[in-house]
Amino acid sequence: MKKNLKKEKTKKNKLNLKFNDYKFHHLFLYGILAVILFVALYSNVKPETLDIELFTVSEQTIYAPTTVEDKIETERKQQEANDAVEDQYVLKKEITDKQVDLISSIFDTVIEVKKENSNTEESADSGTVKPEDQVKAIEGKLTKSIIEKIPSETFLPLLEASDADLEMAKDAVVTAVNNIMSKEIPIVQLSEAKKQVDEELQYTPLRSEVLQSSTVLAKFAITPNYVFDLKATEEKRQQAVDAVKIAQIKQGQILVEEDELINREIYRKLGLVGLLDDQQSYKPFLGLALLVLLILAGIIYYFEKKDSPISKKNNSLLLYCLIFAITILLMKILSLFQKIDYTHIGYIVPIAMGVMLIKLLINERLAILTSMIFAVCGSVIFNEGITGSFNFAIGVYYLFGCLAGVLFLGEHNLRSKILQAGLFVGGINVIVLTAIMLIRNGSYSNVEISSYFVMACVSGLVSSVLTIGFMPFFETGFGILSTMKLIELSNPNHPLLRKILTETPGTYHHSVMVANLSESACEAIGANGLLARVGAYYHDIGKTKRPQYFIENQMNIENPHNKLSAQLSKNIIISHVTDGVEMLRKHKMPKEFVDIAEQHHGSTLLKYFYHQAKQSNDSIYEDEFRYPGPKPQTKEIAIISIADSVEAAVRSMSNPTLEKIEKLIKSIIADRLQDNQLDECDLTLKELDIIAKSFCESLKGIFHSRIEYPELTKKQKVK
Repeated sequence: MKKNLKKEKTKKNKLNLKFNDYKFHHLFLYGILAVILFVALYSNVKPETLDIELFTVSEQTIYAPTTVEDKIETERKQQEANDAVEDQYVLKKEITDKQVDLISSIFDTVIEVKKENSNTEESADSGTVKPEDQVKAIEGKLTKSIIEKIPSETFLPLLEASDADLEMAKDAVVTAVNNIMSKEIPIVQLSEAKKQVDEELQYTPLRSEVLQSSTVLAKFAITPNYVFDLKATEEKRQQAVDAVKIAQIKQGQILVEEDELINREIYRKLGLVGLLDDQQSYKPFLGLALLVLLILAGIIYYFEKKDSPISKKNNSLLLYCLIFAITILLMKILSLFQKIDYTHIGYIVPIAMGVMLIKLLINERLAILTSMIFAVCGSVIFNEGITGSFNFAIGVYYLFGCLAGVLFLGEHNLRSKILQAGLFVGGINVIVLTAIMLIRNGSYSNVEISSYFVMACVSGLVSSVLTIGFMPFFETGFGILSTMKLIELSNPNHPLLRKILTETPGTYHHSVMVANLSESACEAIGANGLLARVGAYYHDIGKTKRPQYFIENQMNIENPHNKLSAQLSKNIIISHVTDGVEMLRKHKMPKEFVDIAEQHHGSTLLKYFYHQAKQSNDSIYEDEFRYPGPKPQTKEIAIISIADSVEAAVRSMSNPTLEKIEKLIKSIIADRLQDNQLDECDLTLKELDIIAKSFCESLKGIFHSRIEYPELTKKQKVK
């Protein structure tokens, strides 16, 4: 039978080597995880398209799924703003100065010609110069543009006027032109400005003919001085264009009402937001791919950072993928109910189940990371009925629910503790939902509020129920020794523990003592104290096969080894290891317990029987009296191994004191080090020192000094 078990174990190890130890197995699992994420989220990010034709009536109210810029509308508004800007004009004083100088020069020309004619008349005897000739002389000194605009007869009264009147006329005209042109004169108001000349000159004391000519010259000088400013106009228009806000179609904006005619403008906007079936956009898929890669990067970073064997890493990753896939699948199935107006069905999803399983079966840090991942995935999967790709409300709801489940679970979790965690998650869900509703400041009916709270509570309770339901399957399928499983196996009513208690009470007491020592030492150095405690309960299960051959069970009977040879006694003692391994495997106990039973003696020497055999036969080799091993492979097994020897040695002491116990513990640890029994576990010398101190503290409470009662003393004296 032992050979068959050995063959079966060898065959199983070969299968594990092929499957778990494959170097690229974890890469395959990462790929599967990425595919699961992409497929689950694909339909929720796929752009919605509508089969709509121009100039048809819409059958539903259509909202904009995203915010986009409407460039055509922006350009239209910018053009309107540009056109609305009036032409900019500026008052140019240089025009006024120019016109004043012009009218002054005209009068100066008249005065100059008049003087020339008077000088000519005095020097010549032929008679006076004709007025027509004087006018021609004036026109000859003026420019053609001026001559064309001023009638010739305008100069005759001025030539006939006296020098004093001419000077007066000049001053009056210059003053009138300067006064009138000091104000803005746009071209449209030119006629009105010229009419003001009459008002300016009407009280001038000049002859009517001279006044009339002066009025003509003044009106000629009046010209527009409020002219168009191209640069200022362009700047003003540019400012108006820049002030126009970019036209956008906002997310959630109504594009077309139900039963509304779809005109060209509405049709254009539908196409702009990508709702027409003749347009395809690959941006959402690229965005989803990046999101999946980002999530996967976090998971890869966690698993690849862990310094653990490939087989253990692959086993944990496979378990994680299964839990992750089940949770995502559950979300996806429930999200289908959104299609039939159950838009808030996401609140009932038992999302905390996934992270609670990960916390119990793998690691708390990974569970917290997964909480964030589930929140992101849930906000995408349950985005129906909202205007956007992410439902941030349900994302926050999932995040707090998952974190509540992770943080509430402690180190030692019974089923009742998991149920309490579910109730706690339900309470947190209710609080988060209340906060969301208050922040939204919406109006909710009593029925809606009640349904939300019921879904929140159901989500937490179902999460705990599913966690308890899935735990045995994952523990059995992956050979996981969870905290809850350890607590169940520590129950004294377990068949094997009952067997030890009833058939080998001394061994049972010894195992309990070793368990206490091991647990406190493991917790002192950060190892798994619960595993050490429960494993220590079963480490000597093989002694139940021949209990009378072990000294702790020899109550009021002669030691059977006194009648046996050292070789036979050695075989009986060593067989309790192989017998224990066989019994544990037969009862399908966890592999960790089998390893503890198999390795807790390592390859140590049975000194008593070795020296006994040596006395009768010098040719005996030491290796013949050693346990078959292997040596302890983990910290927990090494601590149980030392605790096993310490407990047995201390129990055999006649008058134990704290000094003797401490010296004994250090000698046992030193002996194990010299015998190379701790070479294959990763205990450090510092940890061994902590373990020794922990053993001393534990044994101090057991072998403490007791007072001597007087009654007992009297009886002893009588005896």
